[in-house]
Amino acid sequence: MTDDGATAAMRYKEIIALSRGSAENLREWELARAKALEAEIEEAQNAIEVAKEREAGAAKRATRWWKMALHNIQGLTWLAPGDDPRPVPTARAAYLERYLEEVKPSYQELVQAVLGLGWRAKRAAAKRGEQPPPV
Repeated sequence: MTDDGATAAMRYKEIIALSRGSAENLREWELARAKALEAEIEEAQNAIEVAKEREAGAAKRATRWWKMALHNIQGLTWLAPGDDPRPVPTARAAYLERYLEEVKPSYQELVQAVLGLGWRAKRAAAKRGEQPPPV
């Protein structure tokens, strides 16, 4: 064999060895990436479960406040309640607690307004000499 033949054979063997090493490196990287992706998927599934629980809790709290508000206005025949509460797709999840905390003062304002209406109704009925309407 000539020197060119030996050199070409050596270069061929070197290229084959490099390609095998590259294939092994790629395989190792793919396995590591697969493990990382599986971990990310599991983490995302856990986050979804936590978010579902938060959403269910928020829906429960909103429904409770809504029912209490309906109870307070049930004697006001001229006031038609709106639709039941439902999720707002543009709301920010990070502000969930803030949103829920804003409900209590609003509810308290409603109660005070209804009580004020009751007082005014009783006063107006008393002026007319009538029996006050139930509140």
